[in-house]
Amino acid sequence: MSDETPAETPAEIPAETADETGAVAPAAPAAAPAVVDPKAEDTLVLETPHGKVVIELRPDLAPLHVERIKTLVRRGFYDGTPFHRVIEGFMAQGGDPTGTGTGGSDLPDLPAEFSSPQKARFQRGTLGAARTNNPDSANSQFFIMFAPSSHLDGQYTIWGKVTQGMENVDKIKRGSGGSGMVQGPDRIARARILADIPADEA
Repeated sequence: MSDETPAETPAEIPAETADETGAVAPAAPAAAPAVVDPKAEDTLVLETPHGKVVIELRPDLAPLHVERIKTLVRRGFYDGTPFHRVIEGFMAQGGDPTGTGTGGSDLPDLPAEFSSPQKARFQRGTLGAARTNNPDSANSQFFIMFAPSSHLDGQYTIWGKVTQGMENVDKIKRGSGGSGMVQGPDRIARARILADIPADEA
C-alpha cells in the first residue's frame, strides 16, 4: 500500500484583503468582457495600392462563405494575394495566392449558398464566390463587380457588398484578352476584420 499523499491544492485567493489597519477592503471587480460590435465583426477591410475598401459581409445570405472569409482573413491568407483576373466593365477576381486562377486554401470546398434574385442580385460592388463548373467548388477565390451582371444572379454565392472605397476598386489594374489575366497585378496589401483593428487604426 502506497504511503504517498495527494498533492496539496493551492489555497483559494480570498475575495477580500485586509489593509495595514486591519480594515477589510473589497477585492477589485473583475474586468468586464470585451463586447464585440456585431457590425464590426461582419465588416471586412481590404488595403489595396489605391486605398481601403470596406465590405459588409452577409452571413444572412451565405453563413458558410462568410465564416470561411473571416477564417482565412484571420490567418493572413489574403495578405499579398493578387487580383489576377480583372475584366473592364465586369469584375475583379482575387483570393488565389498562386495568381493562376487554379489555387485556393487548404480548407475543403464549400457548398453553394446561392440566393434567389428576389433576395440578392449581382450589382456594382457585390462580392461573389468564384467557382468551377461544379456549384460546390468555391474555396477562397472571390470577385468584386464593377457593374450589374444579371446572368450571375442565382448562379454564384453572394457573400458581401462594398460600402466604402468602390472608387479604389475601380482603379485595380485591368487584364487583357478574353480571360482578363493580369500581368504584374495589383495585390491586397492586407485584409482584416474591422473588429480586429485597433481603434487608433480604424
